[in-house]
Amino acid sequence: MTANAQPARPASSHPARPVVLGQNQYGKAENRVVKITRDGATHHIKDLNVSVSLSGDMDEVHYCGSNANVLPTDTTKNTVYAFAKEYGIESAEQFGIHLARHFVTSQEPIRTARIRIEEYSWDRIETPGEDEHSFVRRGQETRLAQITYDGSSWEVVSGLKDLTVMNSTNSEFWGYVKDRYTTLPEAHDRILATDVSSRWRYNWSDDTGQAPDWEESYAEVKRHMLLAFAQTYSLSLQQTLYAMGARIIDHRAEIDEVRFSLPNKHHFLVDLKPFGLKNDTADGAVYLAADRPYGLIEATVLRDGSEARIPADLTNL
Repeated sequence: MTANAQPARPASSHPARPVVLGQNQYGKAENRVVKITRDGATHHIKDLNVSVSLSGDMDEVHYCGSNANVLPTDTTKNTVYAFAKEYGIESAEQFGIHLARHFVTSQEPIRTARIRIEEYSWDRIETPGEDEHSFVRRGQETRLAQITYDGSSWEVVSGLKDLTVMNSTNSEFWGYVKDRYTTLPEAHDRILATDVSSRWRYNWSDDTGQAPDWEESYAEVKRHMLLAFAQTYSLSLQQTLYAMGARIIDHRAEIDEVRFSLPNKHHFLVDLKPFGLKNDTADGAVYLAADRPYGLIEATVLRDGSEARIPADLTNL
C-alpha cells in the first residue's frame, strides 16, 4: 500500500454479529448567533443559542465509516449563520422552521431535522439623547423553542425556563398525610415561590394551515401563566400548576398541551424565640430561603381530546 492509499472498506457494511444499530442522530450543538438589525439609529438584537440534530439514512457511517450520506456538522453550523443573515430572525420558532425545512428538503438522506433554540432577551438602555443602540441583558427567563420536521409534518414546542416567581401570601399547605417521620408544621399563610420551567405544544403541524404569530403567542402564554400564578389562592403548588396550564389552554386556541416542572423554593420561618423576638407572618416575618432540597412538582395540562406528547422529563427537551 502506498503512503497515500486509503484502506479498503469491508465488502459488507453490516456487522457479522447479532448487533443492530438503534436510534441515532447527529448535528452541531450550541451555535451562538447574535443578529443586529439596524432601523436607522435604532438597533434591535436577537440573541440565540441554536442546536441542530439530523437523522435519517445513516446506517453506513456507523457500520463501516462511509460518510457518503453525512452532511458535516461544520456545514450545519455555517448554515445557521448564513440563514441568520439571509432570512433574519423574526422569531426563534420561525428561524427554526427555516432551518429544519432546509436540511430535510436539500439532503435526501436526512429524514428528520430537530432544531432546539434558546433565546436570551435584552432591554434597551434609555438615554437622554436619540441613540438607541445600548442594551442590558434581561435577568428574567430564557425563551426556548424546539422545531421538528420530517418532510411532511411539523411539531413546534415552545417554552421558557428560569422564570422566578413568588407570592408573599395567599398560599397555604395543610391537611396532608402525616406519619411518624412528619415534622413539617401546617401553614395557613406561607410564601409560594418557584422557578418556572414550561413547554407548550402547538396544534399547527401542516404547511397548508395558518401558522401562529409566534411572538404574540409567546408573550400571551407568559402573560396568562403569570396572571394565573398571581390570582390563584393556592392550597398546593399542584393546584397553582393546574390553574396556570388551564388558563393557557382556555385562552390560547393554538396550544393543545402544556407541561410544567416547578421546584418549590421553600421559605421557612426563622426561629427567633432565642432572641426574645416573635416571628409572626401577620407582623411581617423573616424567612430562611432554602435552595435545596426542594419539592419538585411536575404535570401536563391538556386540551380535552389531545394526546400528551411532551416528554415527562423536560431536561430531555
